[in-house]
Amino acid sequence: MINSIVDELLTPINSFLQCETPDLWIDEAKKSENLQILLLDHLVCELKAAQSAMFLIRKYAVDKASGDALLAWLQPFEQFIYKREGNWQDLAAKNKLSKAIIPKSTSPYGQELIDKMVLLIKEELHHFYQVLEMMDYYGVEYKSITPSRYAKGLLKHVKTHEPDTLIDKLICGAYIEARSCERFAKLAPHVDAKLGEFYVSLLRSEARHYQDYLTLAEEIAGVDITKKVEHFGKVEAELILSPDGDFKFHSGVTIVDV
Repeated sequence: MINSIVDELLTPINSFLQCETPDLWIDEAKKSENLQILLLDHLVCELKAAQSAMFLIRKYAVDKASGDALLAWLQPFEQFIYKREGNWQDLAAKNKLSKAIIPKSTSPYGQELIDKMVLLIKEELHHFYQVLEMMDYYGVEYKSITPSRYAKGLLKHVKTHEPDTLIDKLICGAYIEARSCERFAKLAPHVDAKLGEFYVSLLRSEARHYQDYLTLAEEIAGVDITKKVEHFGKVEAELILSPDGDFKFHSGVTIVDV
């Protein structure tokens, strides 16, 4: 039953992505010595996903008061990561908004953006906490790590004029979420059963996240964006298939001592 659900979720994702994760990456990811970096990078990726969604809402959809409420929501999680402040076990109770988020009257797509992105943020911060629970279970302490090239490699292709900037960022978000989903599925059979079950549990929400990003991009564009999507798909596939000297959750083919 579980396998059929996974296959159902992955079918559209595998059609969307232009390549599969290479076996060489999986070979690195399943090594016990890489568990620490895998969990640490996954933790940071969950926060980055929430930050990216929040940036889109604050820039394109809400006034300053609502923007400030969003920042306050994220603050405890950012303080834990960037300032080492707070107890991670207290973060579960911090995952809530202090007020309703109202779209700006001047934003033609504000409510749709808010509805999808607020739900995404809530889920990403919940996943953030769940990764911390996994780190605690496996005895992995939080420490700062360098970012991978992946997200930056995608975002450097984003156009600098609107509405293309927003549309391109949404497409990038779709690819990041889809790749995350694909990698959870790829990793699940090769790791400890508890971690594998956790990865499978993430598939449903991650699969919807990629669809939400893509739907928003299509609705905001109002025109066919197939060529744009294909362009970013080629960029994303190149990042996944090319040599990478830095093993991370979204890294390419890991080459030691590059």
